[in-house]
Amino acid sequence: MNTSLRRPLTVIGAPVAALAVWALAVPVAGTVLTVRTGGGTQQVGPVSVVVASLLAGLAGWALLAVLERFASRPGRIWTITALAVLALSLFGPLGGAVGTAATLVLVLLHLLVGAVLVLGLARR
Repeated sequence: MNTSLRRPLTVIGAPVAALAVWALAVPVAGTVLTVRTGGGTQQVGPVSVVVASLLAGLAGWALLAVLERFASRPGRIWTITALAVLALSLFGPLGGAVGTAATLVLVLLHLLVGAVLVLGLARR
């Protein structure tokens, strides 16, 4: 598949995959995805899952486009950066999720979106 088609499909595929996991975990399995916020808690719903993963995909694609224009090894730089951002993103669910089940599902969502984006965007 060529790059001009693969990258938009990857950016769309990440939220689709995340939403599928959310649907299995929340409505089907009954997991309550709650995170701590400023002074209280908030439920993680399907809109949050789709928006966050879509924004991550668009940001990753934009960074890769800039790197391809200005860097000598854009794929390598992008992959290292993306993996570092993924690792840092795990602090969110590890420190903010309420309960073990919510933590596991949110970590899985982060890892899934990261894997889809890393494997789909940088590949030539």
